[in-house]
Amino acid sequence: MGSISVISAYAKSIMLVLMPLAGMMLIFYSGFQLWKDLRGADRKKIRERLREDESRQRAKKLEQSIARQSKQEKPFFERAIQQVTLTKKIDKWISQANWNIEATQFLTFIAVAVSVIFIGGILLKFSIWIVIATAVASAYLPIVALQFMAKRRMSILVAQLPGVFELISQALRAGHAFPSGVQLVGQQLPDPAGTEFALVFHEQNLGIKMEEALSHFADRTDQLDIRFFVTAVLIQRQTGGDLSEVLDKIGSVIRERIEIKGQVKALTAEGRMSGWVLSILPFFVFALAWVMNPDYAGVLLYTQEGHFMLGAAGFFQVIGMLMIKKIVDIKI
Repeated sequence: MGSISVISAYAKSIMLVLMPLAGMMLIFYSGFQLWKDLRGADRKKIRERLREDESRQRAKKLEQSIARQSKQEKPFFERAIQQVTLTKKIDKWISQANWNIEATQFLTFIAVAVSVIFIGGILLKFSIWIVIATAVASAYLPIVALQFMAKRRMSILVAQLPGVFELISQALRAGHAFPSGVQLVGQQLPDPAGTEFALVFHEQNLGIKMEEALSHFADRTDQLDIRFFVTAVLIQRQTGGDLSEVLDKIGSVIRERIEIKGQVKALTAEGRMSGWVLSILPFFVFALAWVMNPDYAGVLLYTQEGHFMLGAAGFFQVIGMLMIKKIVDIKI
């Protein structure tokens, strides 16, 4: 009996300790849930405001893009520059990358940067070859970055196309017109598909025919899958037929092409990695030689023969990179 009473007293003491703790935990949990609900309401309001701001920003970008692409009267100098082949390519890349800048402004910035670097290098008495190489790099790297951003955004757009075609097909089966399906894509999908199709819809609202807006879309993106889509829509609008079924078939074809591209990318991964290693290895070896023996590596920087060797090495390095890129770049 004595042991039972001791155990009972011990249990009571434990309960006296645990019950206040449990009560405090329930109070804290209730307060946390209340704070979470209030914060969730605030977050919901913030998300709604951000969504409104995003829609306004998208509409502003669309207006700027349409204004940039419209054939307004420009000075003779800008019109002359825009006729250059490089300027046309840069203008297309700017449209594909969705940058809010014109090709003439982009080239002007590059020219100013190259001039500043060249003049500054001459005034600071750097080697003429280093100054020329730096100036060429400052002119080439922004174009490479622009081309990379444009290619990346177009790859995302192509990956979104099956979902785009499925959404338009469902809208057509629900009884909506094709422009309504395009508007739905512009409202529901993120960039770049949402932005590009919203631009098509806004061009159509401004009085441009849907056929011309789609042709502008194909020329602006310059993607084979989008040209398939535009051609199918144009043929259907002229001859009739079930556009939703055509879009389903095009979407399945694009899915298969994306899958094959993934397989090719996996098979050529070793070649691309070898290209990166061979491209970076000379710079790493030179940096290591510079750290271990500056006098030995400095011959390439401080002598005329070294400058010639650096120029020849850089030339062959670029040729090798282009050859490796050509080998691993398999068209699907």
